[in-house]
This record gives sequence, C-alpha cells and structure tokens, in this order.
Amino acid sequence: MDSLCCFGTSCSQLVGGRSSSSSGKGKSHDGIIKYGFSLMKGKANHPMEDYHVAQFVQSQEHELGLFAIYDGHLGDAVPSYLQKHLFSNILQEEGFWVDPNRSISKAYERTDQAILSHSPDLGRGGSTAVTAILINGQRLWIANVGDSRAVLSKGGHAIQMTTDHEPNTERGSIEHRGGFVSNLPGDVPRVNGQLAVSRAFGDKSLKLHLRSDPDVRDGNIDNSTDVLILASDGLWKVVSNEEAVNIAKRIKDPQKAAKQLTAEALKRESKDDISCVVVRFRG
Repeated sequence: MDSLCCFGTSCSQLVGGRSSSSSGKGKSHDGIIKYGFSLMKGKANHPMEDYHVAQFVQSQEHELGLFAIYDGHLGDAVPSYLQKHLFSNILQEEGFWVDPNRSISKAYERTDQAILSHSPDLGRGGSTAVTAILINGQRLWIANVGDSRAVLSKGGHAIQMTTDHEPNTERGSIEHRGGFVSNLPGDVPRVNGQLAVSRAFGDKSLKLHLRSDPDVRDGNIDNSTDVLILASDGLWKVVSNEEAVNIAKRIKDPQKAAKQLTAEALKRESKDDISCVVVRFRG
C-alpha cells in the first residue's frame, strides 16, 4: 500500500491521539465534501472512552475518506488501539481494491485477534466500532460491531446503514456459544449479565460468547445524498435517526452540526460518552 497522505488537517491530530471533549473539521482535497466531529465526556465516573477517526487520505491514486467512532468499555485501551490500527489493517488487506466487503470483514477479525493476543497490555475491556470508507467521493463502505451507528441522509430520508448488535436480538447466537442473556443486574439485557452489546472487539473474558464479525454495507453517493452521521450510542439512546438527520441537514457547517448533536444529547440527559462525526456531501 502507498503511504497515506492526509488532506484538510494533520494526521497526528486525528489518529493515535487521545480523544477527549473536543471538536474539529476538515474537507476533501477539492473542498466539496466537508466533515466535522464532536466528542463529549459523559457523566459516568471514569475517563473518556470514546475515540474517533476523521480524515481524507491519498492511497494508490484514490482519495479515501476515513471516518470512525470507537466506543470503549472497561477502559480506553481497546478503542485507542482501534483508532491507531483498524483502518491500516483494512487497507493493507491484499484484496481491498477488488473485494472491499471481504477485506473489511477479514481486517475486523484480524484486529480482534491482535487485541486478544495483547490482552495483558490492553486489559480486560473492549469496544464497539462503526467505520466508513468513502472512495473517491462516490462509493461508501460502512461496517460495524456493536451499537455505534451510521445513518445516511438520502433524498430527504434517514437510512440506517448499520445493525445494532444487542443481546436480545442475537440471543440465539450467544446461547449457542454457551452464554446467556440476563437483565440482571440492571434494567437492560446483557451478555452473561455483563455486556450490553452482543458483538465487540476485545472483552477476552466474554469472547467465547461474543462475536466480532462486522455487518458490512455499501452504497453509492449521488446528488440526492446529503449527510452521513456516525455516532456512539450516547447519541442514539436519546436522538432518533430522523431527528439527527434533520439537525445535521439544517446546519451547513458539519463541525457545528456535530457539536449541536452532542449538545442535544446532553440536553436530553444522555449519561454516556457522546461522540459523532458528520460528513456533508454537498452545499
């Protein structure tokens, strides 16, 4: 793979650094596609566990937009690792340009194996992931593990591009692997009474009962495509897909739109870390 060259902002600002309460913006080489991001620490008594990627890079004569939200739990080591390594692993898969779907799936699994093999250093925690790769501003590949979500606005409609991997909806898979789903302790379904998502990176103690394979979906970007929103469940727990799209479409500056979305989630008393990336395709 060619070395990656960043557009719009410094790579060092976005990849490998610690995400805290912050925001920023950037754009494609021609300036047509713009993005903004906003991250806000939740009210829980632990350090910020959400990380992001938002950048345009040049690779093998293609311009790639790379966008991601990683929502960690039981520490920030796994989402930090994903921020540094997951996109590199995807783009280094030999067949990426021929079969992106297969390469993304293989890279997700390979990255999870690397995390598990480094568990003495990375700890017992884990992370969700939602990633988007925009190829030459025309083709979009989205993948996710867990309940961080991607929503695309197309023709005025909010289209959820990911599947929320929740214990109740994947109970069969969990039980087949020898696990169980319980609402105790607490009031939400959890794998073995511990984890509120059915797929995740890391979580070595639960890995026998968890999946880390992603759902992958692709689509074309055309004149009817307005915005793409990636966000952690700190947003989606309190803001619907349609509400988020309406806010992001109304505010032309994607950084301001992302900040408005995190502020709205906080106003609605979301207690989790809240992070989102907004990509605006035109206007």
